[in-house]
Amino acid sequence: MEPVASLPKAATPTATPAATPAADKRSMLYDLIAFFLEKGINLWVRTTGKRIRVGDEPWLRCPLGERGRIGTGIYERIAREENLEIKVPPGAGLIPNFNALRGPGFDPDAIHPAIRHFYEHAAAYRLEVWTEVALLGRFFLWLLVEFISRRMDQLNFPISSLEVAKGMSSEVVQLIEPDSGRIVYTGWLRRLKSSGHVIYAGLYSTVQVPGEANPCVKVTFPCDGSANVYLAPVAHPDGSFGLDSSGSAWGHSGFYRIVRSGTDGRRVRYVKTLHELFHVYVDEEGVLRTEHTISFLGLTIIRLLYKMSPAPIN
Repeated sequence: MEPVASLPKAATPTATPAATPAADKRSMLYDLIAFFLEKGINLWVRTTGKRIRVGDEPWLRCPLGERGRIGTGIYERIAREENLEIKVPPGAGLIPNFNALRGPGFDPDAIHPAIRHFYEHAAAYRLEVWTEVALLGRFFLWLLVEFISRRMDQLNFPISSLEVAKGMSSEVVQLIEPDSGRIVYTGWLRRLKSSGHVIYAGLYSTVQVPGEANPCVKVTFPCDGSANVYLAPVAHPDGSFGLDSSGSAWGHSGFYRIVRSGTDGRRVRYVKTLHELFHVYVDEEGVLRTEHTISFLGLTIIRLLYKMSPAPIN
């Protein structure tokens, strides 16, 4: 196994003064709010989600996280549990072969070559990012990040533009079957350079979803269970590329929250009102860019704007 030291390290926290009684009370209140939010989400999925057995619905299969911290260690944990090797190749891609998305309604050849190259060699690019948080979604996003994301170091969406002022790191991590060399999982790890917080520690693959004509991009975010997003590919007339999770029902593209249910089961909640949309394009100056929009109940919560440039060769 390649040394895990090749993964980015978390920033070392600075020493803090001894806690005061008032600080202890605030900490207790913080922990209480976080506990009820986490338990509330878990209970909602368990009581309203569809129960499936581990062997059912192959398109939903994914590694599940444990309660508590996720961070960069999730890749080490998956590799250890499934006897896989970790590699961090300098030119690795999120989708090793973009043609894997080909289907009756999607032609990969219609997509601009620069976009295809990015998906097949994402590790060779550096990212600049800007964020826009809608006023109506700011409180909802703050609750999620402050009381859940920070504690598990996963899905730390930048609420302020200052958080992304120093940029975002990007690593593509391959988890490989030792005997065959087959890539079992492709991880894309992105962190805020200002704080070291993990924005996304995800697993990327392509999969055929029952209700979709074309293969989808599947992104798994291990947490207490997992959050799976299935994105249908879209070829726009100008050669730009779209990924859209706004499916209409179970078995289509969309957001699926998964938790354990007993020793051989899962509870899966399809969240029809939560959508992600990506638009990847080459602008008039030849610069590769992405607009990533997350919406809930038809309201935009956050927009992330990316500029992708070839990384300098060391």
